[in-house]
Amino acid sequence: MISVAALYVERGGPYFSMPDVEPWDLERDARKYAGPHPVVAHPPCGPWGRLRHLYRGAEHDCAPAAVATVREWGGVLEHPADSRLWPFCGMPDPGWLPDVYGGITIAVNQVEWGHACAKPTWLYLVGYNPAKIAPPMPGRRPTHGIWYGDFKRSGHDGDRLLGASKEIRRRTPPAFAAWLVELARACRRDQVELAEAG
Repeated sequence: MISVAALYVERGGPYFSMPDVEPWDLERDARKYAGPHPVVAHPPCGPWGRLRHLYRGAEHDCAPAAVATVREWGGVLEHPADSRLWPFCGMPDPGWLPDVYGGITIAVNQVEWGHACAKPTWLYLVGYNPAKIAPPMPGRRPTHGIWYGDFKRSGHDGDRLLGASKEIRRRTPPAFAAWLVELARACRRDQVELAEAG
């Protein structure tokens, strides 16, 4: 089995119990990761997301470092949809042609892996064939919404949704984490096959 490094993950989260996964939490500092395994990267989104004007942390360099790591070792980076990280690092939007690193971006909703919220997410993949991607629970509807301020608490179809706590919003569904690990393993397999064919 191909080992995978899970970068910028929370201690005690789903990656810590997975076989052949090397988790890098805040204390370990994923910016120091130097290979050799493909990665699943969850860099902090504070400086790059829609609420970046409220961000007061000092982690501005984590996400660009994670992009460089994915480009070097293969794997997948996860960030909120429409993250400013994409134009900053020259990554392609969903549906665009691959970048010079062979990287592509796909759009998913984490609700289809068990998240309480829809949680639109972009995945940047280096070394992977997107035709193999299929969520395990297509069409699953959210039970919670992500509210900032006094927004109407209803879903896109008029469903009443509960407000999601910060903890719920941040949580990575175990099924999503396991799927991302398998994506990272496939990225390395595809890279090795391409190298052997060349």
